[in-house]
Amino acid sequence: MIPFSVLDLSPIVEGGDARRALDETLSLAQAADRLGYERFWLAEHHNMPGIASAATAIVIGHVAAGTARIRVGSGGVMLPNHAPLVVAEQFGTLETLFPGRIDLGLGRAPGTDGATARALRRYFDAADQFPRDVAELIHWFEPETPGQAVRAVPGAGLRVPIWLLGSSLFSAQLAGQLGLPYAFASHFAPELLLEALALYRRSFEPSDRLDKPYAMAAINVFAADTDEEGVRLSTSMQQSFARLTTGKPGKLPAPVDDIAAVLTPQQIAGAQSRLLYSAVGGPDTVRRKLADFTALTGVDELMVTGMMHDNAARIRSLEIVADARAALDAADAA
Repeated sequence: MIPFSVLDLSPIVEGGDARRALDETLSLAQAADRLGYERFWLAEHHNMPGIASAATAIVIGHVAAGTARIRVGSGGVMLPNHAPLVVAEQFGTLETLFPGRIDLGLGRAPGTDGATARALRRYFDAADQFPRDVAELIHWFEPETPGQAVRAVPGAGLRVPIWLLGSSLFSAQLAGQLGLPYAFASHFAPELLLEALALYRRSFEPSDRLDKPYAMAAINVFAADTDEEGVRLSTSMQQSFARLTTGKPGKLPAPVDDIAAVLTPQQIAGAQSRLLYSAVGGPDTVRRKLADFTALTGVDELMVTGMMHDNAARIRSLEIVADARAALDAADAA
């Protein structure tokens, strides 16, 4: 069976604060480490009252220091917000502290609204230069050459694994052309999933970093001991999506027994369209949905995510998914 990994947005829940969110992120990562997940990624978002991972490299260090085996990385760093040299120094430092355990996933979006993107100072000048900046970032991780005036310290020669992330076709083609692994954000942007994966594989050119295509896709998972409880847990994320589409993002709300009591039919339909690729329910339902998704996409690795109000429920969900993966692995072997 293919490797399973975890994407966490370090959610700040109603009734909680950023410190609690970061503590719970570490607790979740420790569970993922214990359960055998391949990697644990965090995402860069800004000006989001419900997400605590804006300083992504710092949170990666927090998680890596508190875990033993699992790879820790970004899903992703929004490169147009940063100078490539600074990113190389940050992730070179992480790789120096935690050798062989750091991933650098790169995105092209600002990870925020327009006003905040302007406050970040760099995004609008750099977004169109994303391919150039990716190439520059790769360069900073290469061994330094004689007479090189500028180098990443730490960073030069460390060759931190670089992934391209996307929710459209642009990064799929670029990842293929550069010979890099590719991850698709199907957990919130499902429309172009299959087309992007096909384009990536079709355009792939082997590189000194990767000799054949390696694709990962994300799926929302709300796994619980019963189908009913899984559906209930998923209502927090549905409410969060509804608020985001109205321009009023907030802290992650508690789940409700009846989503129709708090959202309109149009809001429910909009949230469900964003969450098209989801595995929601008890162990049997989740196992079947995960098998269907991997068969549909043919991905080399699966990344699970799911914003839940209760961290114990998130950890239980990871346990159920780990059991599902083991069962699928056993079935494949048989």
